[in-house]
Order: sequence, then structure tokens, then C-alpha cells
Amino acid sequence: MTVAATTCFFASLASAYNSRCCSVPSHRCYLSSVSCRSAPKAISHSNKGASSSPKKPLKQFGGGPEEDEKRRTQSSPFKSFGASSQRKDKKGVSFDLKEQQQVETGSLQDASFLNAVVKVYCTHTAPDYSLPWQKQRQYTSTGSAFMIGGGKLLTNAHCVEHATQVKVKRRGDDTKYVAKVLARGVECDIALLTVESEEFWKGADPLNFGRLPRLQDAVTVVGYPLGGDTISVTKGVVSRIEVTSYAHGSSDLLGIQIDAAINPGNSGGPAFNDQGECIGVAFQVFRSEDVENIGYVIPTTVVSHFLDDYERNGKYTGFPCLGVLLQKLENPALRACLKVQSNEGVLVRRVEPTSDAHKVLKEGDVIVSFDGVHIGCEGTVPFRSTERIAFRYLISQKFTGDVVELGIIRAGAFKKVQVVLDPRVHLVPYHIEGGQPSYLIISGLVFTPLSEPLIEEECEDTIGLKLLAKARYSLARFKGEQIVILSQVLANEVNIGYEDMSNQQVLKFNGTWIKNIHHLAHLVDSCKGKYLVFEFEDNYLAVLEREAADAASSCILKDYGIPSERSSDVSEPYIDSLGDNQAINQDFGDIPASNLEIGSDGLLWA
Repeated sequence: MTVAATTCFFASLASAYNSRCCSVPSHRCYLSSVSCRSAPKAISHSNKGASSSPKKPLKQFGGGPEEDEKRRTQSSPFKSFGASSQRKDKKGVSFDLKEQQQVETGSLQDASFLNAVVKVYCTHTAPDYSLPWQKQRQYTSTGSAFMIGGGKLLTNAHCVEHATQVKVKRRGDDTKYVAKVLARGVECDIALLTVESEEFWKGADPLNFGRLPRLQDAVTVVGYPLGGDTISVTKGVVSRIEVTSYAHGSSDLLGIQIDAAINPGNSGGPAFNDQGECIGVAFQVFRSEDVENIGYVIPTTVVSHFLDDYERNGKYTGFPCLGVLLQKLENPALRACLKVQSNEGVLVRRVEPTSDAHKVLKEGDVIVSFDGVHIGCEGTVPFRSTERIAFRYLISQKFTGDVVELGIIRAGAFKKVQVVLDPRVHLVPYHIEGGQPSYLIISGLVFTPLSEPLIEEECEDTIGLKLLAKARYSLARFKGEQIVILSQVLANEVNIGYEDMSNQQVLKFNGTWIKNIHHLAHLVDSCKGKYLVFEFEDNYLAVLEREAADAASSCILKDYGIPSERSSDVSEPYIDSLGDNQAINQDFGDIPASNLEIGSDGLLWA
């Protein structure tokens, strides 16, 4: 397996940009599906920040026959499955929690639950973010999946990312069946599939989900990794259970660390306990010269949240967040200054403008409880009987639109406030909704929103230090805000003198601040003046004559083989949800926008 390293030229900012899950550059965290692709990309994700103790680096393997690893970058409650009863939820997923006869090692090959594990064959066609009107060359991958009842299969989201065709094959069968992707949960790296063919489901028994395991519990990972075509079984124990960085979704959710081998192709396969119950989904591994045998499993609590979300809304809506930047209160002097009498609570250092918390919380507030659960000064809450876990775990158990009650101390006085939880609004998204990036071509000037995939594709040295800083440190000030950049200029006599411009942020059009690419298209379409005036970062100016630009557009599109001057979403009618220049002419913030840029002992987003 080979991993292509990403070149970077900026000493501090760009070097940290190469990774999003791990804090040590030499460590890698890969997704564990196998990709058949000629130029795989490195997936190292590094936590930058002031912390002296590095956060766990995670690796993800892409998805295909048995060759290279491939993975795109990226690194936010107390409810367990009931005690001694078997229930079947509305989705037909069985949760068998009563004691069952232990599966003996000798009879594992004949165990019926292995027949529920299938091999996934996926053909991917990823967007070309530098040339957003077209796609990249397709590639194939293989991974694993398993049956959960109700005619559905579970696998990893990265196994079917940008999928144009998905096929599955059962154990011992020679027929591949076409599958359909019903939902993809990017943050939790879970995807839901279905197969319409009734032949595929004949004699199939869905897996039973078990409760969250204990430390040192035996675990068996089943799937179709590289090295062969038949099913593979590896055994180990549960090493750790804590909030973990999910490399694919750039999020922090509960994860199970195990020492059983997880290899490319294992992604999406189940992990079993000794009772034959599924305790989670294999999805990533930790790679480093200093460690070995560290793999990660998505626990059934996260899987249950994904399935419940899909059941409630008919689609995946995501994991919500509180939208606050928090600081630990370990120092006694800091607590005394804030008039916090007990050894508890976390300090609010910043509140996201797009979150509901912005209406009720202020900088300097101390959050001491979440729905009645007390928060320690290290930002942890009780977990099971004798453990503690990161406060963010409580938030991840909630759903979009849920109302939570926070106990806060403000200027020494205790009060309770209510906050609505919503998914986080990313100024620079890690994944593009709908799969295809937006673009707008005006007389050869190609505009597109800045995104993490674009930064990865262009490489940091061509993006520029200022754009990297904004992508890393800035927050969205209103919903729908985008950083719109001039990606490149398609040379033509109408844009002479601008040919060398690339990857520059456009700030204003004809004196109006630009909110997003849809807004820019609306301003251009509405322009009746003689000139189109674009103001860029660093006070650079580009001016086009409107009538000449309109006349040259069709010729430019024909010369460069471009089907349309704008993406389909930009062609839709523009609706201004904010108002003229409200809140968009402010400076960008200087606080890291996610936990990925902050050390594990520093500030944390919740």
C-alpha cells in the first residue's frame, strides 16, 4: 500500500493543514476500504494547537481490489441499548441484548451471522474541483457491509463516496447485485444501502446489535480486506472507549478502539462480541512507527443515532452542535476570577453567530450542567459507572432541533437557559452537498466557493497563505455565507491582463459585498451599467465591459468545451435571506474553526 505525501510550503499554517485527525505529522489515520486507483492521496490529519499532548492521529483507507489506500482528508447521552430483552424497532433492526450462548472459535466458520456480511464493489466518479464543470476519471473500490433487516445494509460512507455504481455480493455466492445508497452520514461515516432484488435476500438473517462493550471484552472483526476474495476474520479485545476523531467526517464522536487487525477492505464490516452480536462498524486505523494494532469501530450508539435520524426525517440530517468554543477551568485562580465556587464547569470563549446559543450565551459564561448532568472542570461528564468522557458526547446523543437546558454561571449568579441544537454551519465545507461544486463563469473568469476538497486538489502553495488562514480560522457569520474565489481565468482577448490571476477571493461586485456565489450571480445578472467591477483581496481590481463580456461568453465556453456558464444550483432564482450588506463587511475571526486545529488540552468546540 502506498500513500502519496502532500507537498506544502508554508512552515506553520500549511504544514498543519496537511492533516486533520492526528497531531503528529508522521502518524496517519486511514479509512479501511481498498481503492484501485493510480494516485492515492495521503490522509494524515493533524491537530494543531497549543496542546502539548498530541491528539490521536487516525488513518482511513479508500475503497477497491487489493492495492493502494485512498482517502480524502478530514477530523464533534447517556443512552444504551436496554437490558435483558430483545426488541425490534420500526426499521426492522433487531437488538438482542439478553445473554446468548457464546460462539466457540471452532464453530465460527459455520456461524450464521457471518452470512450477513457482504462484499461491496463501488465505482466512484469524483468531481474535479479545479474544473468544476466536469468529473475526474472513475475508479473502483471494494469494502464490506452487513444486513440489518428491513431490506437494508450498513457500510461506511467513505466506501460509497461519489458512487456512480454500487454492487454487493453475499458470502458463498457468485452473483453481484446492484445496490442503491439511501443515505450517507458524513460525520459518522455510515451509509445505508438497499438491494431491490428479492433473490439477494433469500435465506438472509439480519445481525443483532449488542450493547456498548466493556474494556478487555473480546471482539471479532469480519469483512473482505485485501489479500484475498473470501471473508476474513480477525480477533482482538476492546482497548479503549472514548470520543474519537472521525477522519472522514472531520468530527468527534464516540468510538471503540480495538487491537484486532483492520485492513483496507474491512471498512463497513461488523465487529462482533462473543455472543455473536454486532457491537459496531469497522472504519479506520491508527498508523505510526511508534504504535501497532490500533483500529477503530463505530459503536452501536452512533449507528442507532444515524438510523433513528433517517427514520425520523426520511433522510440523514446530521449530528447537532452547541456552537460554542470552550476552555477548561482547572486553574483555581481562573475559577475564583469567574466567581465559580466549585470545581466544575467550562468557560465560554466564543459563540458561533450561526448557532442558537448566540442568542442566550455570552463570552465569559461558565457552563456547569447539560440537561441536569454536571460538567467537570476538564470538560468531562460521568460515563457508565466509573468512567468519565468528553462533554461533547452528551451533545452527540441529541438530534437536530432538540432543545437542551444549560446551567450557567454569569457574573457569579447561577441561571438556566435553553438552547436549540442544530448542525454546524461550516464557512469552508469539508464535503460538498450534492457532490458537484458550484461555479460561475463570467467572460472567462471562473468563480467557485472555497472548500476543503478544492484546497486539497489545488495544494496549499497555490491557494495562498491568506486563503489558508481564512479557511482554517474563520467562522460563518450567517447561514449561506461562502468564501468565493476566482479559481482561474480562461484566456480570451476580452480578459487580457487578467490571465495570470488565480485562487483570489472576490470581496465586492460593483461596490456590493458578496455573500456567496449565488449572490454574485444575482448581482451580475442584475447589472445594467457599462462595467462589471470585481474587487479582490489585496485591493486588486478587475473590470470588464458588460456588453463585450456577454458577447464573448459563448465563444469562451465553446473554445474550452464547457457545457454551461454556471452550475445548475446557481441557475436557480436567488432569495436574499439576510438583507443588503448586513453583517458581511466585518473582519474574519481569529479563532480556529474546529477541534482539528486545537490541541486536546486546549480550547474545544462543542
